[in-house]
Amino acid sequence: MRFNLIGPFEIVTDDGRTYRPGTPKVCQTLALLLTRPKEIVTADALIQELWGEKPPRSAVTTLQTYVYHARRMFTNEALAPAGRPLIVTSPPGYSIHADDSEIDIRIFEGLVTQARGELSEGDALTALRTVREALDLWRGPALSNFPAGDLLAGHVVHLEELRIRAFEIRIACEEQLGWHRESIPELRKLINDYPLNEWFHSQLIGALGAAGRRAEALQAYQNVRRLLAEELGLEPSLELKQLQARLLSPVPQPERPARPRVPAQDVPRPREQAVVRSAS
Repeated sequence: MRFNLIGPFEIVTDDGRTYRPGTPKVCQTLALLLTRPKEIVTADALIQELWGEKPPRSAVTTLQTYVYHARRMFTNEALAPAGRPLIVTSPPGYSIHADDSEIDIRIFEGLVTQARGELSEGDALTALRTVREALDLWRGPALSNFPAGDLLAGHVVHLEELRIRAFEIRIACEEQLGWHRESIPELRKLINDYPLNEWFHSQLIGALGAAGRRAEALQAYQNVRRLLAEELGLEPSLELKQLQARLLSPVPQPERPARPRVPAQDVPRPREQAVVRSAS
């Protein structure tokens, strides 16, 4: 079985059937459990996700009802093999017994980590295959078919940041392989999607320069300089200014380092809160 959270939340059975739970609160409950498979998620954390800072007085009982409906759904729809308990009551909360290989967000995180390691070891072609496999898991915005509460919203932000990191790895792989022209259309799209990401702008400028399109590269620099000034009141970064200087220099210089640097900033981890409340 497979739990897909990147896009609309859905469950794909071993025989190929796709099932989308119709109750948003049941979806929220399952999704939060799936962000921490085989770990206890406290009743309080689930209540916070479902109702925020103002839960109803019946929150504990209502949560137990949602868990009951989720369990009955797995049985009635034959989503899991018979005799396999998925949702387990584990005071002070619940846990879901699913493997990382059954949850698309876990697969995605593992592939991005693997691709970064392969690239750092100089195997750009293998890293490119791995990161493409990771990005192919995206079917749309994570958990897009129901409103996420505070805790799941943190996980969605984490996934979006990791997706940007995956794009950066893919571009770095293509540049290390010398595929400058091939990366230009993708970079233009990424700049449209993430207009304030200076790293993407710098890669486009460098790729255009390396492809012999110096005038377009200089125009791309002017575009980002104007954007930063108008939106943030900022000057371009030192890296961008150095790229412009190399493009303007009459002395031929390499447009790119041999191995493009992938930004190494940490991906923010989702915020998790939990206090003990009773669970059935």
